[in-house]
Amino acid sequence: MAGNTGMEQLIPIVNKLQDAFTQLGVHMQLDLPQIAVVGGQSAGKSSVLENFVGRDFLPRGSGIVTRRPLILQLINSSTEHAEFLHQKGKKFVDFDEVRKEIEAETDRVTGSNKGISNIPINLRVYSPNVLNLTLIDLPGLTKVPIGDQPVDIEAQIKGMIFQFIKRDNCLILAVTPANTDLANSDALKLAKEVDPQGVRTIGVITKLDLMDEGTDARDILENKLLPLRRGYIGVVNRSQKDIEGRKDIKNALAAERKFFLSHPSYRHLADRLGTPYLQRVLNQQLTNHIRDTLPALRDRLQKQLLTLEKDVEQYKHFRPDDPAIKTKAMLQMIQQLQSDFERTIEGSGSAQINTNELSGGAKINRLFHERFPFEIVKMEFDEKELRREIAFAIRNIHGIRVGLFTPDMAFEAIVKKQINRLKEPSLKCVDLVVQELSNVVRICTDRMARYPRLREETERIITTHVRQREQLCKEQLVLLVDCELAYMNTNHEDFIGFANAQQSSENAVKAGRHTLGNQVIRKGYMCIHNLGIMKGGSRDYWFVLTSESISWFKDEEEREKKYMLPLDGLKLRDLEQGFMSRRHLFALFNPEGRNVYKDYKQLELSCETQDDVDSWKASFLRAGVYPEKATEQTNGDGEGGSEGQSSMDPQLERQVETIRNLVDSYMKIVTKTTRDLVPKAIMMLIINNAKDFINGELLAHLYASGDQSSMMEESPEEAQKREEMLRMYHACREALRIIGDVSMATVSTPVPPPVKNDWLASGENPRLSPPSPGGPRRGVTQSMAPPASSRAPPPVPAGGRPAPAIPNRPGPGGPPPSRATPGLPPPLIPS
Repeated sequence: MAGNTGMEQLIPIVNKLQDAFTQLGVHMQLDLPQIAVVGGQSAGKSSVLENFVGRDFLPRGSGIVTRRPLILQLINSSTEHAEFLHQKGKKFVDFDEVRKEIEAETDRVTGSNKGISNIPINLRVYSPNVLNLTLIDLPGLTKVPIGDQPVDIEAQIKGMIFQFIKRDNCLILAVTPANTDLANSDALKLAKEVDPQGVRTIGVITKLDLMDEGTDARDILENKLLPLRRGYIGVVNRSQKDIEGRKDIKNALAAERKFFLSHPSYRHLADRLGTPYLQRVLNQQLTNHIRDTLPALRDRLQKQLLTLEKDVEQYKHFRPDDPAIKTKAMLQMIQQLQSDFERTIEGSGSAQINTNELSGGAKINRLFHERFPFEIVKMEFDEKELRREIAFAIRNIHGIRVGLFTPDMAFEAIVKKQINRLKEPSLKCVDLVVQELSNVVRICTDRMARYPRLREETERIITTHVRQREQLCKEQLVLLVDCELAYMNTNHEDFIGFANAQQSSENAVKAGRHTLGNQVIRKGYMCIHNLGIMKGGSRDYWFVLTSESISWFKDEEEREKKYMLPLDGLKLRDLEQGFMSRRHLFALFNPEGRNVYKDYKQLELSCETQDDVDSWKASFLRAGVYPEKATEQTNGDGEGGSEGQSSMDPQLERQVETIRNLVDSYMKIVTKTTRDLVPKAIMMLIINNAKDFINGELLAHLYASGDQSSMMEESPEEAQKREEMLRMYHACREALRIIGDVSMATVSTPVPPPVKNDWLASGENPRLSPPSPGGPRRGVTQSMAPPASSRAPPPVPAGGRPAPAIPNRPGPGGPPPSRATPGLPPPLIPS
């Protein structure tokens, strides 16, 4: 049995594409066009479809045989059988059975008396010789109802046909028998309505062997008469006698070929006529469609390949069972860790720069230069408590005697107490740095995720080492503070000495603030809480902090200034977090109880994170706004007593003031030294040491810690991920290769140019031949203007004629009165 060889050549191409995409897990939608046959009753539509598939399975006969649309889905499969949607699961192997079932199913819905229905029959044909295609066999157009057919049978069938052929991906085979008049072709008329450009329509002329002697369809087949953009293809189907005589398709094709080669009018066209040529034309349309979808698919694959390429790079040459590769991988991982650790700390910039928050070296830098000084200042400025301690120290040193001179031992005692308190912020700084280092190590070992044991071991070794160094560093810092305690160097050049100690420390502070000039210290968004529409409302503003004032604006463009608040005499205090609030609050207030802003005693501010709050506080410190101390709030009895006594004793008051200034001066020296030395010590003893340890000794520790092969075991998830990724990568490359092969192996043909309608312009018929099937068509050419025209809507031609929409309506419309053509009447009578 003859099949469709052109289609069979396309099958492996489409299958390859489908396989490649299935492997990729990508859904590839190759929506091949549907092919619908449209034509008058008994024009040979079913035979044309059968010949295209290369199988006998459709009911044929005279009169209206196809009375329901048949949607025929061809599905490429390894076995050959057919299935109906209304009989799911039942497989038909014999195609004669299929024909009988189609007839029975048609009768079941429409009755046996020529009734029609628009309920389609769905038939699926599975075969290794077909492409995944949808063919639609539609009922033939008829005008006069017979049997059980409704009065409006013509309109019903048209509606049914339009339902299928109006889709953009439907190729229309407009079938017209050669022994009727082409100008009356309903198929062309319908095709013209849905496809005015003629891009989807292929004319098929059947029954060429049944034409009258001496007539031929040569003008039609040469596309001279009523030209179509894609032209006409002539076919000779089997006659009813051949079908009943069981003439198979192979013999029918041979007979068809013989007919065209032996006929004098068609001999020169023989290679462009016949069922095989129709198959080729349709297959070429499918090829064109496949090729049109390839560029978009290729783009998708290229993108996917690029994203996969980066990930696959590390897996390409990986063989899990090769010990040499394991050792190499381990060494590479450690080298990578070394460079990542160094980059993160030193900040030489790596590919994975964190753009969301500070990390690594930047975070540590902030700890050294913002957080640590802030902790020191927070601890240091505790004015009233300090004065009270100085007063008690002076009085206790004098004992029972009345002291005439200010005792320097009081200075020493107070300073020692103050210096001792430096231990806490220093040790806290170490803790914070170690915590950040642990984070850095954790981030840097992320790349070892493939080997959980190696990662675990590496983290353990580094963390253990850092902990040991942390202990040593803390001892060193305590030693540093002890050195400060061991000897008070009152000869230091920055120390003010007793002579200058009378100057007020307050003035020094203010002078210190104004030495900065009015420079901008910080900008950023904060939320003001107690200045809303009602108290408790809150709003974000853009703040600009300078050394003398804080201003806030509506937004960062700084056009609309809301207020400017001088910083003189202000302090900071922390506030409780509000119920259900995740923001961190603090407030600016005046310790003397004066209003800070309008009639508010304090300005309540908040930030998203504690880090932001700490950073703002450190900036306020630079501007000379210090945090309040808990002791300022508690006015104890002892203090009241001492104040009472000191106010009674102006000499004591003077001595306290002197020592207070000396302590202040000396503590400035000590805190300056501490702020300078603590980061240096931490840097040397922990960070640089950790760097050297990772660069020099980590590998030795790893080798010493146990079996390398067990340490380099992949996690099962990672192995699966690797295999999956490599599979995807190779499938992607394979799919791209196949697309390349398909592009090479197939050729796409351009859409034919719009046909010339020169013959439309002529007002009279150039040639009139006897009214035979080959003749009247020429005479009637003008009346079929719209189907042939390739433009929509057709332009009004010269000659004063109305728009040619009327002629292509059969019936009372008739041709325009301005043109009385002798050849017109015959086509309007149904043959």
